[in-house]
Amino acid sequence: MCVNDLVVQGAEPLLFLDYFATGRLDVAAGRDIVAGIAAGCREAGCALVGGETAEMPGFYAAGDYDLAGFAIGAVERAQVLTGAGVAAGDVVLGLASSGLHSNGFSLVRRLVERGGLDYHGPAPFDPGRRLGEALLEPTRIYVRSTLATVRAGLAKALAHITGGGLLENIPRVLPDGLGVALDAGAWPLPPVFRWLAGLGAVAPLELARTFNCGLGMVVIAAPEHAAAAAARLREAGETVHAVGRVVTCTSGEPRVVIKDMAATWHD
Repeated sequence: MCVNDLVVQGAEPLLFLDYFATGRLDVAAGRDIVAGIAAGCREAGCALVGGETAEMPGFYAAGDYDLAGFAIGAVERAQVLTGAGVAAGDVVLGLASSGLHSNGFSLVRRLVERGGLDYHGPAPFDPGRRLGEALLEPTRIYVRSTLATVRAGLAKALAHITGGGLLENIPRVLPDGLGVALDAGAWPLPPVFRWLAGLGAVAPLELARTFNCGLGMVVIAAPEHAAAAAARLREAGETVHAVGRVVTCTSGEPRVVIKDMAATWHD
């Protein structure tokens, strides 16, 4: 999540530090966690330069731990992505997510609890996996693919779709007076989101405000560069969908409109 937040500014992640706190250190669990962090750093092309492990008995319950971290990146001042050049008619490309991407878990846990489901049991939307494992599919790291696209001059703006979903994250990179019109039929809604929507009777608008709904990163490109941007992203291993356009909007109008959500996202 940290490195995806950096790359939307055109910054290359340089280093990452972690903080791991628990009541009593489980060496095997700690080893697995650090190995996972190191794998993420290799994928993002940044260095794991250190971290801290803290034991606080009496503060954490047995088996509980807290994990946090931060990343530092760099970009030349003249090359910072601000979205200032985005204009009406620009193409919105969506990069497929790998799953929930660490967002909306308060709602997910509530729905699992209300449904009387077991995290160790089969996932209803992916019967070949345990529910807990499927829900915790690691966040996709978009650093290498998006940086290559930015450096080729093919992207005007990037939006990392985190908390707030599609509705709240895309406007962050748009100049005043602009919004986006997306078509829900332009990309597949992954089974986990369709299952959550059905399990909790989650309205389409709330789904789009809470989750990434299958798009973990959005790339905005000029119409003449959209095909080249999509090709470069696909070459780097991304699944890319042309999901909409940048449009003008007046004050008070929604800045993200998603067409045909109700018809497309609900069975």
